[in-house]
Amino acid sequence: MRTWIRSLRPFDAIAVQNLLERTIDVREAERFVRLFHAENPEAGDVHARLREVAKDIARHGTYTHTYEELQFGARVAWRNSNRCIGRLYWKSLRVRDRRQVASAEGVAIECVAHLREATGDGRIRPTVTVFPPDTPARPGPRVLNEQLIRYAGHRRRDGSIVGDPRYADFTEMARGLGWRGGQGRFEVLPLVVQPGLGGALLCNLPGDAVLEVPIEHPEYPWFAELGLRWHAVPAISDMCLEIGGLCYPCAPFNGWYMGAEIGARNFADAARYDQLPVVARRLGLDVTTERSLWRDHALVELNVAVLSSFERAGVTMTDHHTESNRFLAHLAREEKAGRVCPADWSWIVPPISGGATGVFHRYYDNPKLTPAFVHHPRPPAR
Repeated sequence: MRTWIRSLRPFDAIAVQNLLERTIDVREAERFVRLFHAENPEAGDVHARLREVAKDIARHGTYTHTYEELQFGARVAWRNSNRCIGRLYWKSLRVRDRRQVASAEGVAIECVAHLREATGDGRIRPTVTVFPPDTPARPGPRVLNEQLIRYAGHRRRDGSIVGDPRYADFTEMARGLGWRGGQGRFEVLPLVVQPGLGGALLCNLPGDAVLEVPIEHPEYPWFAELGLRWHAVPAISDMCLEIGGLCYPCAPFNGWYMGAEIGARNFADAARYDQLPVVARRLGLDVTTERSLWRDHALVELNVAVLSSFERAGVTMTDHHTESNRFLAHLAREEKAGRVCPADWSWIVPPISGGATGVFHRYYDNPKLTPAFVHHPRPPAR
């Protein structure tokens, strides 16, 4: 196992001190406990639990969630994710309780296990792995990567970038920490795991933990010549899971991909892989004028290629029309349950054919609710 893990320098002392000063808000804890018992009436005496939580906070400055509370909190955090269109199945989220794993090596091993379990044989399972929270005694561990799987961006001397430009800075940081990856367009980045205390780790993901799909087109054989591929599991790893005043800074979670995330953003954005001009030229489109709508035509074919490739590989993926209908079904369920469903219109509407989807033609409430997945400043790798 140590062949894919590399030790780095200790955690920044100032960052540690800032986290140690964190205190638990008793009111947040009480709100969560009441929410948990309201939606889980079989859980027992809410007043007894409130007294227990208040006593722990008074004595230790924190408290511990039961597994049932952790599972509920993680699922509701997904339910409250205002930028996620795929929340219909929030109750199916698998919660891996790894609060006993605090070492950097242990976190790295469990992140690899998360990817293997979530990937399965291509039938992607929505999964979250929860590591220790920040407490007054010590901060929790962190994964500094934005996602568990992302591709490197290699800067050349002429300023061009091979790979994913979004991760050029992270790639340079990883190399500065000792990573010796290749120079290709789809080189999987290593994980940088920062423990609460002590040295960090650089972890190369084993090949069997990263399922990738080569991108081809059902009608154009030349599409395979573009050499495109993408990983099967979108596992967000740099967001804090906040439940009842507790912050779990390391809680990587995944659903499955909507095709447009890859075909209309990762491959299509000019600041990413910028494949629209390439595809348009291979299609024989006129790229000298915008009135030819060459971008639109190329974008559709690129998304057709992504969807058909994942289907052919037997990997779970949904299209933006189906997912839009599912979101509206989720919205109706939440309203029927008497709950507000927060949604950021700019993220819910798909990046392709937005006006042709049902989610485009309405407005949404967008309050900040907890539990939630939130971004916190990333500590430096030391």
